[in-house]
Amino acid sequence: MPKVTMDHKSSSLRQLTVAAIIPLYNGAPYIRESLNSVLAQSEPADEIIVVNDGSTDDGPEIVKEMATRHPIRLISRPNGGIGSARNCGIAEAKSTHIALLDQDDIWYEDHLAILKKSFVESDILHLAVVYGNVDKIDRAGRMIMYGILDAIPSQHPKTSLLECLKHDMFVLPGASLFCKEAFEKAGRFDERLSGYEDDDFFLRVFLAGFKSVYLSHASVLKWRFYSSSTSHSPKMSNSRMVYFRKLVDMFPYDPAIHINWTRDVIAPRFFHIARGDFIEAMRRKDRARADLAWSDLEEISGYLHELTQLRLKLVVPLIKLTYWTSLRSVASNLLHWASQGRRIRLRKRRDR
Repeated sequence: MPKVTMDHKSSSLRQLTVAAIIPLYNGAPYIRESLNSVLAQSEPADEIIVVNDGSTDDGPEIVKEMATRHPIRLISRPNGGIGSARNCGIAEAKSTHIALLDQDDIWYEDHLAILKKSFVESDILHLAVVYGNVDKIDRAGRMIMYGILDAIPSQHPKTSLLECLKHDMFVLPGASLFCKEAFEKAGRFDERLSGYEDDDFFLRVFLAGFKSVYLSHASVLKWRFYSSSTSHSPKMSNSRMVYFRKLVDMFPYDPAIHINWTRDVIAPRFFHIARGDFIEAMRRKDRARADLAWSDLEEISGYLHELTQLRLKLVVPLIKLTYWTSLRSVASNLLHWASQGRRIRLRKRRDR
């Protein structure tokens, strides 16, 4: 298999090969549809690898049955999480490029054709990632929204570390195609994370000096979104805090850069997300989720600007008294007031 390098207009780039890799964990209701979307590609994948990550349902049997009729390779291993399963599949792949797909998502039939074309035709040096827009579907596969990345106020692709740390990367693995070379140089998926492992990976690809291309006009993935998916689980909240601490360690304050990454960028971003979880948990009357989000808020708040910390200290006693009562809206408003104070003050200074 020829090794693809990222030299300018490399002729070997036209020989790129693609491994489709699908981690599987108790995905019996969806895995057949996901695999069929890979098999239906207008430009077929060179390898299809399903990594059974310790499933206890019939998902692996479905894959085995499909593998009798299609070129699908099934690897079974003890449960280690989605990052570990992806690492296993990528390590086994012989192809030059990797296309990931979650077990409950669906590729459009031109997914690989569109993403491969950008690699072949691009003049960008060190291009490592091409990714497209995403359509959101519900559990039953009904369309919820086309082009969801259009509605997110975030730069695509990210061209500065500030943008990478200020917002989620919003590169869905299932909507991307990336060079295995970038995976080898930037590092594997962090197996401590079960949620935010994709954000962490694509951040490290950026830090390693690789470039990305975003195809805003092309939705290449149907992303299944539902209440019991990983996005809504306590595991996601726990993983988010592991990632938060990792970023704090990765980006200590450097006076030469004139940005306190943790205080001014990382902590406000994660505080905003945890605050959203807290408010949503109060709305749903989910005490366990609210308590977990509150614990996260207390940890993150210690890294915020001193003035914001002072405002929070003033209102925390009232929030604790009201957030699990009929006055929960008071708790929500107090939290919003305390955490937004410094941003409002800075904006007013710029307007003078």
